Amino acid sequence: MRIISWNVNGVRAVLKKGFIDWIEAESPDVLCLQETKLQADQIPPELIEPLGYKTFWSHAERKGYSGVATFIKGDFDEVRDGFGEPKFDSEGRTLVAKFRDFTLINGYFPNGGRGPERIEYKLDYYKFLLEFVNNIRADGGNVVITGDFNTAHNEIDLANPEANRNHTGFLDIEREWIDRYIESGLVDTFREMFPDRVAYTWWDYRTRARERDVGWRIDYFMVNREFFPKVKDAFILKDVLGSDHCPLGIEVNAR
Repeated sequence: MRIISWNVNGVRAVLKKGFIDWIEAESPDVLCLQETKLQADQIPPELIEPLGYKTFWSHAERKGYSGVATFIKGDFDEVRDGFGEPKFDSEGRTLVAKFRDFTLINGYFPNGGRGPERIEYKLDYYKFLLEFVNNIRADGGNVVITGDFNTAHNEIDLANPEANRNHTGFLDIEREWIDRYIESGLVDTFREMFPDRVAYTWWDYRTRARERDVGWRIDYFMVNREFFPKVKDAFILKDVLGSDHCPLGIEVNAR
């Protein structure tokens, strides 16, 4: 199974940049999108069931903000909008898809850039999601978490760590939550497979950072340690344009 995740920074914008052709060429079994930025009545007709995919959407109450979508080709058990916490679900941040062998969580983790209260909100999301995941694992289930985590974990994960130590996205209190995820038994699939590889998934539009490859790796696939042997590859599609993020993915032996 090939699973790809991409923060598209506006699905209607990326649709104008060859998005359908890209899906057809890449042909993932599951595609997880973040920051779709639309309401239910704004979904373009060509994205209702593109290329035979079943599509599921979570929308923020605030228009033009946040939102996630999961496209599935093939068998699945169910897809749930949100994970049961209104203060997060109202921002359209999470879709939970259950497959036979694992539960897939597509998450758009909050950005802490609008002040201390949003950093606190971001950390609360990390905490709630980890508790949600641990409940699944306690029942013997496997988990795959993907999306825009809005945090670079270690110095290797961003081009200018020293200049960003006091900026959200690389604050110690944010990075500690990535530590907690890993300490709890989750695996950062890309970093586990490629411990020394420098690769980014986000570049600042405003500074034309992509042209200079001055980026951050803030998008992830994490799985529980017991499930990790099923992961056969982890990859970042850095040459795919259309957003300030690029897609990333994993290949798993699972259904």
